[in-house]
Amino acid sequence: MSMRRLLSAIGPCLLALALLSPGKAAASAEAEVRYSKAQTFSSALRYLRVDLGYTVTEKDADAAYLMFEFPRSDQKKLTMGTIEIIENSQSQVVKIVVHLAELPEYRERLLADGLLAKLRQELGEPPPPKSAPEDKPKAPPSDGKPGDDKKGKPAAPSE
Repeated sequence: MSMRRLLSAIGPCLLALALLSPGKAAASAEAEVRYSKAQTFSSALRYLRVDLGYTVTEKDADAAYLMFEFPRSDQKKLTMGTIEIIENSQSQVVKIVVHLAELPEYRERLLADGLLAKLRQELGEPPPPKSAPEDKPKAPPSDGKPGDDKKGKPAAPSE
């Protein structure tokens, strides 16, 4: 593939990335919770719409993300924000990632902390982590001698 073809193929993607990237370093606030992905998504949606009165511009419950308009401190300009909810079935936690374009990380942390408080308020304390299934010790195999039952234990004496 020639360099010209390669640039024509990826050029629009690079341009979109450059235009959509914030001027400041992209940071985000993350938190982990033991609520389900569905519970976390529903609470995040209510937190943004009802509690904060923000306009949610895009949402997808299956992909578990929300895009919303976030008022800047000067209240004259809006910036875009996202909340992503990522399920990790192996560690039994859900990760929440909050990103606010063009704003410092402490604003993202404040929003994430508010969502964590909303989750505790609505759902109570998260359930404890599920323990891994324990291996039960196996009974020794029966040696087939009379007096042994089928589970390898001596039969109870008969009267």
